[in-house]
Amino acid sequence: MKKLDKLILKSFAGPFFLTFAIVEFILLTQYMLKYLDELVGKDLGYDVFAELLFYFSINMAPVALPLAVLLSALMTFGTLGEHHELTAIKTSGVALPRILRPVAFFVIALSIGAFFFNNYVVPKANLKAYSLLWDIRQKKPAMNFKEGAFYNGLPGYSIKINEKLDDGRSLRDIMIYDHSKGGNNTTVILADSGQMYTEYNDNYLILELFRGNTYVDQNNGGFRNSSEQFVREKFDATKIIFSLASFELGRTREELFSDNKMMKNIGQLTAVTDSLRNSGMRERRLYAPNVDPFYMYFKADTGQVKNGLPLTKVLPDSVHEKKVLPPITADVMMVAANKARNVKSFTGSYKERVTTLNRDANNYEIEIWRKYTQSFAIVIMFLIGAPLGAIIKKGGLGVPVIISIMFFIVMYVLGILGEKWAREGLISVEAGMWGANAILLPIGLFFLYQAQNDSSLLEIDFWRKLMTRLKRSKI
Repeated sequence: MKKLDKLILKSFAGPFFLTFAIVEFILLTQYMLKYLDELVGKDLGYDVFAELLFYFSINMAPVALPLAVLLSALMTFGTLGEHHELTAIKTSGVALPRILRPVAFFVIALSIGAFFFNNYVVPKANLKAYSLLWDIRQKKPAMNFKEGAFYNGLPGYSIKINEKLDDGRSLRDIMIYDHSKGGNNTTVILADSGQMYTEYNDNYLILELFRGNTYVDQNNGGFRNSSEQFVREKFDATKIIFSLASFELGRTREELFSDNKMMKNIGQLTAVTDSLRNSGMRERRLYAPNVDPFYMYFKADTGQVKNGLPLTKVLPDSVHEKKVLPPITADVMMVAANKARNVKSFTGSYKERVTTLNRDANNYEIEIWRKYTQSFAIVIMFLIGAPLGAIIKKGGLGVPVIISIMFFIVMYVLGILGEKWAREGLISVEAGMWGANAILLPIGLFFLYQAQNDSSLLEIDFWRKLMTRLKRSKI
């Protein structure tokens, strides 16, 4: 039996590592496309791109593992069934659960390892990935001087170069608007030619100009008087030095990003969740004492006067019978309306604060359960993929890919719905996060039962016979 176990594991290992690499690449590409506009044109270098891709690939691993297990299980046992190897093994007296056992042990170990990986490694990778992404966002795009167009990337200057020579250094016909000292383009520099180069380890850009003039409008855009004038200064050569510090990729301290839920393990997430839950309960308890002062005006009084306002009015003596008129509507209703508006506004803001605390607590608790559900999904995907592969008896990347994508989409949609409902408090967080696994687990067990009994579940004859039986039962 050890030889059989080795055969099954060897048949599974190749498709698993191949499909995991493919799924990881697809998910990583899809994820990185969201940040493509923020990455291009900044001269980051291959090392920065490699570092970012490495950290995000770690982030994608927990999502890629269930799909890779599903697809590789379908391919492995579908190929064994297609080549009648499963039939031969069953004929020798080995049941299907025994055939699946070596891969099942591997998948269970993989699921446990994925849990610890998701709990300890992924948060650290997220911290490094998103802190690096933040620094990339803050970095200015690389300088790109185009002929005949103004470049405004250098603070305080607008530069237009009409011609760049092939050496990449020499320039001709240069115009510079200098508003580094304020003003509305009151200083203009024109030069016939120049050179552009960097010095001091590329920390400074030197723009050396030849044969030009500097024009300064001392009026600075206001009303001109007789003492103000234009100034022109001719030069044979001059230099303008620009600091390139803002173009460098500065690294922010990672501790500043550590409060995000994606950067925490289960212990840290639990502490934050409990704190938010306690804050929400405390806010609920404090609502009654805080809203009570708004109702102090309506405290019961005696007599015909309440807070200085007469409540009744007596008719003149000429009227034989005294009648009590309704309360003075103008004053009383105005005060009551103001009080009601104050109570409504206070209650609304209080409710929003409590709702926000609950939503934040739900978000952190969702991250806790996600680490469990993503790991357990690996086992469920194996329970679906392995027996289904034995039933359809098709290997390769055709039918298995289609079926895998279908079940992955079902799991993804159910997971998103459960997460959304849990976040808004429509259902408990546990039910929302485990809902997808709870729905797919019976499906996997059903496929396992059908495969163990050599069911022709996916054959046309099976469904034709089933429909015939249903019609007979109705008769």
